[in-house]
Amino acid sequence: MPELSYAFQPMLSTRTGRLLALEALARPGTGTIHDVLRDAARAGQLVEVDIELAAGAIRAATSAEVPLHVNVLAVTITRSDELLRMLLPALRATGRRQADVTVEVTPPFGGLHRSALLDGLNLLREQGFRIAFDGAGDGDLPLSIIADVVPDMVKLDAYLLHGVPGNPAVVALIEALGHLAGRTGIRLAAVGVEFEDQLALLSKLGVPVAQGNLMASAQVGMPTYVAPEITRLDGVPVGPGGPLVADLIHPAVTMSEATTSEQVRQVFVESPEVTSVVLVDSGKRPRWSLDRSRFLLAVTGPYGHALHASKPAARHADPPRTIRADASSIELLEAVGETEGARAGDDVVVVDGVGRCVGIVRLTEVMRGVAEAKVEQAVALNPLTRLPGTGVVTREIDRRIERGDMFVVSWLDVDAFKQVNDTKGFAAGDDLIRAIGRALSDLAARLPGTRVAHVGGDDFLVVTDVDEAGTLAAEVVDRPWTVDDSTVSVSLASLVCAVGSVGSYREASRLLAPLKSRAKQVGRSSWVLGRPKSDRIDVLRGRVMSAPA
Repeated sequence: MPELSYAFQPMLSTRTGRLLALEALARPGTGTIHDVLRDAARAGQLVEVDIELAAGAIRAATSAEVPLHVNVLAVTITRSDELLRMLLPALRATGRRQADVTVEVTPPFGGLHRSALLDGLNLLREQGFRIAFDGAGDGDLPLSIIADVVPDMVKLDAYLLHGVPGNPAVVALIEALGHLAGRTGIRLAAVGVEFEDQLALLSKLGVPVAQGNLMASAQVGMPTYVAPEITRLDGVPVGPGGPLVADLIHPAVTMSEATTSEQVRQVFVESPEVTSVVLVDSGKRPRWSLDRSRFLLAVTGPYGHALHASKPAARHADPPRTIRADASSIELLEAVGETEGARAGDDVVVVDGVGRCVGIVRLTEVMRGVAEAKVEQAVALNPLTRLPGTGVVTREIDRRIERGDMFVVSWLDVDAFKQVNDTKGFAAGDDLIRAIGRALSDLAARLPGTRVAHVGGDDFLVVTDVDEAGTLAAEVVDRPWTVDDSTVSVSLASLVCAVGSVGSYREASRLLAPLKSRAKQVGRSSWVLGRPKSDRIDVLRGRVMSAPA
């Protein structure tokens, strides 16, 4: 088999834009993966090579934080025992769980023994893997197989997307598949999204997952994704997932699960503001959810009252969509993002830690809250580096002080930056700041205890765990920075804050100022380190960095 590399393409939520999974794509040094499989088939080694490709994809996915999709030919599924003998050791080597890996079954399906295919899929599921079918709409994937297996996901073929949005027949086909997905719990995904109008229509049709060059092209090696840091929404502190569900909660109208249709009808008629009724059991746990519009249509039509009035209202109810009160609004939108058809806008029932109904949230308000939070986030970002301002570091330092954590706060800037602008031009100076910003962003993505802020100009603030401070210095001080082939030095001043040694961000900032002055005195790319209530300053770096050849 030729030498291979693996690229990873993100699969994103069409509703929130959040990263949901990565699909591993094998890339040979020459030719295409189809050439590799064709040559393997001619040599009678198709299944063996396909299994090696799948195991290699898992080994290449070095980060276990994001769910992974791995492509496997349908014929290989008929020999799942051999497939598992390669996949399970690869999972152990990378620290992944089977539940975080989706096996994407790809065409052709023709000529396979149906029972062998079903047995193989059952074996993978018994081992904990998720199942997806690829190529729907253009390959030979039988609809009956979808009905028999009810996979976790069905992916629309990229060729089908070429007809979106201009071909009404293609749109109708996607709607039909969306109806099937909504009735069975299958998640529908679109492959090959290239244009904004395609994405907009897919979102409108309720297709919850999309991938393609519009969002991000496949990248060789594991790409890095950073969840956005959101500051505040109307004065309410929020995290990376937007406002909490608890901030958007409304009182729920609850009734016994034995309530009759006439009793529910009276509530809706007498209270026009009520959008839903939650039917609960004796422990206040939600059992059923009644949407106002659908319920009234069912029971107030011709003969509706006579047929339904004395019957249980649960006959017209749907299973409740629930979310915990401490979840973020982004988590809520992702949880209901795959809901199709008439239920797409239903109220969501909010439950406490033991599953009791504590209220409802209305999706329109959640989506508006997330949109407003994203605007707030965008305003807070530095337009040059797309890094947040000092508020991120301020809150992080105050949180760590409150928790009693030990941490390091560092101040980084470029030496003689004004001279860079005066001699090389503002554009060159902007390029240098952007490059430093990218390095810090990459660092924050890799190190769980690191937060980065762009104060302005050439000044950056960084908070790290103690064991991450050395990595910060290696990334920004030990790296040669150049502008038009001229070497530029930087200064890094770090304050090691033991538990109880500082009382606030303001105090830490004040103590950093003399350390920054000391770093500037070194006159070369430097790193100095100090501690509160100590006059000792350690100069850990202080040598001229040569430009790369």
